[in-house]
Amino acid sequence: MAADYEREIMQIDTFSIRKSFLIPLGLVVLLTVVLLVCCLFLDVPLAKILILGIFILPALLLFIESSQRRIDIDDEGVRLNKTLRNKQISFAEMTAIDTVLVRKRAFISLSSETDFIIFSNSYENFGQLIKTLLTKAPEKVISEETRQMANNPPEKSSDVFSAWVAVAVLLLIIFVQLRGAF
Repeated sequence: MAADYEREIMQIDTFSIRKSFLIPLGLVVLLTVVLLVCCLFLDVPLAKILILGIFILPALLLFIESSQRRIDIDDEGVRLNKTLRNKQISFAEMTAIDTVLVRKRAFISLSSETDFIIFSNSYENFGQLIKTLLTKAPEKVISEETRQMANNPPEKSSDVFSAWVAVAVLLLIIFVQLRGAF
């Protein structure tokens, strides 16, 4: 009973994918569906409708996966929650925390003897995520690169920019389609 009580009061820090990316990605999915409906009503060639249908599926899957993805950090370890699968590594079994930087993209790898978790700086409050992780993880497993990156975590914005460009392009295509119909 005491263990249940302790588990209930344990602080869990939860981090999710940045809303600045999820909002335009959701708009891309919505506008693609709007464009598909417009194409169906405007008697557009079947090839264009099929291309749109093929484009909707990966965009929708990416949106669902991104909106469901969470990292929970508590006093016992790290849990990565994804659509249809979860991974967890306790701090006691953690053997390494490493970082790979590729331009403005950071990848963090948490390893144990039997499993690993990799996540990127696509998460909201990434700097706080890293600080929380490093304060709770054993000192001996944290690489020097990870410590250095934690002092100045990179902020990636090209994915957000690309998603907004896709929204603008879809709006333009919808405008052109509807303008030609009237």
